[in-house]
Amino acid sequence: MIDFDIQRCTKKCHATERELRPGDEYFSVLVPEGAEVVRQDYSKEAWQGPPESAICWWKATIPDPQSAKVSWAPHDIMLDYFEQLLQDPKQQDAAYVVALLMVRRKIVRMEETEKGEDGIERMVLVGLKREGNYKIPVVEPTSQRIAEIQNELTSLLQTGDQPTDQQ
Repeated sequence: MIDFDIQRCTKKCHATERELRPGDEYFSVLVPEGAEVVRQDYSKEAWQGPPESAICWWKATIPDPQSAKVSWAPHDIMLDYFEQLLQDPKQQDAAYVVALLMVRRKIVRMEETEKGEDGIERMVLVGLKREGNYKIPVVEPTSQRIAEIQNELTSLLQTGDQPTDQQ
C-alpha cells in the first residue's frame, strides 16, 4: 500500500495565483512531481479539468472561519451506520464512500486491496476504534449517486454543534 502525505489547501489558485476566499469553490488535484505527489488548487473560474497526469481530483469550498465548526458523529455511530450499509447490497457504493471517510478519520486503516476470484476488487480494512476486519467492494458511485450519498451523510453524520459526551 502506498501512503501519500497530502498538504492542506494552499488557498491560492495554481493557475492565476489569485487568493481563494471563504465561500469560493475550488478544485484540487494530486499530480506526480518526480518522486513526490503534489497538490494543486484551482479557482472555479480557472478550472479546465484535471491535468492528464493527475492521480485524482476533487471539488471543495473554502470554509468560512466565522461559521459554526462542523463536527462528525462519534466513531461508534459512524461504524454502526457503516455496518448497516454493508447489510444492504444496494448500498455498496455508499458503504465504499463511508469506508473512505473512516480511513481519513482514522477510524479504520486500509491494509490492502485485493481482487477476489469473482474479479471484484475489495479494500481490506482493519478497525482501529473497534475490533474487526472489513472487506469492502470498490464501487465508485455515479455522479448523481455521489450527490445523494453526500446529502445523506451530511444529514446523518454531521452536525454544526461541537461534539458532546454521549451517555
